[in-house]
Amino acid sequence: MQNVKITIQYDGTDFHGWQVQSSLRTVQGELTRVLALLDSRVVTVHGAGRTDAGVHAEGQVASFFLEREFEPRALRDAINGNLDRDVRVFDVEFADDSFNARSSAKLKTYRYHIWTGDVVSPFLRRYVHHHRGQVDVDAMRRAAAQLIGAHDFGAFTVATPEVKQTVRNLMRLDVEPRGESLLIIAAADGFLRYMVRTIVGTLMDVGRGRLSADHVSGLLATRDRADAGPTAPACGLTLVRVDY
Repeated sequence: MQNVKITIQYDGTDFHGWQVQSSLRTVQGELTRVLALLDSRVVTVHGAGRTDAGVHAEGQVASFFLEREFEPRALRDAINGNLDRDVRVFDVEFADDSFNARSSAKLKTYRYHIWTGDVVSPFLRRYVHHHRGQVDVDAMRRAAAQLIGAHDFGAFTVATPEVKQTVRNLMRLDVEPRGESLLIIAAADGFLRYMVRTIVGTLMDVGRGRLSADHVSGLLATRDRADAGPTAPACGLTLVRVDY
């Protein structure tokens, strides 16, 4: 058997997230369907990040074992030939048997794109969160700096039975204005559900003056989701890359 590592891009607008769900279209579900056709059996697909409904990916990574032998380019083309055009495999390589796209990941990087102009181009609307008007970028940066490092991010997620540990090491949280775009780039060893989007919503509340920059450090201590900002819309979030 071959352990296959693939790099994928997708427009998450019309997907109900990454993870397989009964009767709903998901990225993992589409890959599982196609690989079953190619390998004549049920193939288990592991993804580096379980992106939520509406979240996009430029550098998602997945891995799976195949019994049938393929050349990398032939496998890429065979998978893409059976997928809709909003998801594409860009790279295929064979990995050591111990490699797993999720558990082997060392760093995941997400980008959140906010559009602050009065009008959003129809070519951007599926990939940005529209917030008209300026925000206090310096205050947002001061708040973001307090979140860097290994912390309990319980205030920035939702409680789920399967997640017992809410400590994550956030290594990067940049706030970058670029014309009418405001980019928030986050990199960590792992992320909790809605974590990036809740951080973004909290930083935006700081930028709008609804929360103080110092309020953010208190959230790490209280772990109270009710004290954090809203969960930013999924459309602005993209999984940029996964490092191993």
